[in-house]
Amino acid sequence: MTRAALETPWLAPVVVAVVVSALVTGLLLRDRRGTTPVANTDDLRRVPALRAWRVRYRALRVTLALAVATAAVAAAVLAARPVTVQERTRELANRDIVLCLDVSGSMLRYDEQVVATFERLVAGFTGERVALSVFDSTSSTVFPLTDDYALVTDQLRIAREAFAAPGSGAAEELFRGTGGIEGQASLIGDGVASCTLLFDQHDADRSRSMVLATDNEVWGDPVYTLSEAADLAAARGVVLHALYPAHRDMGAATPAALRAAAEGTGGTFAAAEDADAVPAILAQVQQAQLAAMEADPEQVVTDDSDVWVWLLYGAGLAVVVLAWRVRA
Repeated sequence: MTRAALETPWLAPVVVAVVVSALVTGLLLRDRRGTTPVANTDDLRRVPALRAWRVRYRALRVTLALAVATAAVAAAVLAARPVTVQERTRELANRDIVLCLDVSGSMLRYDEQVVATFERLVAGFTGERVALSVFDSTSSTVFPLTDDYALVTDQLRIAREAFAAPGSGAAEELFRGTGGIEGQASLIGDGVASCTLLFDQHDADRSRSMVLATDNEVWGDPVYTLSEAADLAAARGVVLHALYPAHRDMGAATPAALRAAAEGTGGTFAAAEDADAVPAILAQVQQAQLAAMEADPEQVVTDDSDVWVWLLYGAGLAVVVLAWRVRA
């Protein structure tokens, strides 16, 4: 909602009242000035040239009075500072989404797809907080939960480029901190547990979703099994959505365990190759878990004096010209 207002609204009526009072006083006193009667001048009033002169003179005086009043009112309004007040009510999406990516060598191509999809979808976010965490034998937080979408977009672009070029300096920077345990890799349960710990504001009524991309192929001895990590997530109100590379020739128990872990939290299981998987996950999260909070309206106040400035300039110039003509 937009409305016009004055910062000091009492000033303009006061000035207008003073100007009106001055005009009325001038009109009442105009015929009380001393005049010298001249005999036999009635015929002069009927002279066309004189009658036209008197009409022009009176018109100039009236116009001059109006110009002075207009200039005074414009000056009063400017002194009262005219502004435009906009009241904006934002709807804040009550969602937290953590991207949890397995960065073992077999998953980089799929990680690139997931990140690229999120990079496109962030433009449609309206208040959702997003975080990115990558893991192999240990986890590394790329950025915590934030709704700074300029930062999110920039970091997702860097991550996508790193996944596309695993030997680059960007990849080395992104993967730093993910290989903290020598001889072990893809500790899925520990990665999920670390991602779960990124969710904050535990007392707030927020939707918490984790998008996990992994092949669920564990090489080592994790602190948390996938099942235990899923239980931790569920206990903290986190819904796990799993993306799995369906073409992998692995035992049926591996994707089955990942599906069970995700669905046990109320989440979904989809193929990592599916370009529509991430949008479908976000659509489901939005439909089932989006809560809208109306923030307190914020007022944006901007100066709106341009019209009054030009009016004052115009009226002031008119006063000068008309006063010169009346005097002449």
